[in-house]
Amino acid sequence: MKKLLVMMFIVTTVVATFAAGNPSPVKKAGLALAEENYITGIKTENEGLQVSSAYYLGEMKSQKAVIPLMALLHNSEHKSVRIAAALSLLKIGDERGIYAIYKNIRFDDSECVRCMCRRFYVSHIKETLE
Repeated sequence: MKKLLVMMFIVTTVVATFAAGNPSPVKKAGLALAEENYITGIKTENEGLQVSSAYYLGEMKSQKAVIPLMALLHNSEHKSVRIAAALSLLKIGDERGIYAIYKNIRFDDSECVRCMCRRFYVSHIKETLE
């Protein structure tokens, strides 16, 4: 687990370093590696790692992460993880993810998660109309 956390820190640093400008092939490879590591991070049992990995996948607008984030939104037992997954899906903007957020407004067990999904969905609708 420590190796995974150290790897996530290194990947986060690489992403932050290479995020600016037009990425070179080396930078693209680093971003692809970071994306894969974050996807691995959301599949762990560690709540904090899932939240931070979901957050960074949203920041990267990772299309590869849409399905794993949707699974996390529907299956996680932690409210914070489900909220982070919903926020990341919103940031990515894929219609499948937006629909998953919409469905969670009605079907999530937690009032808090339903409320946040409602807010995310309404903000998406407002942005779409502008």
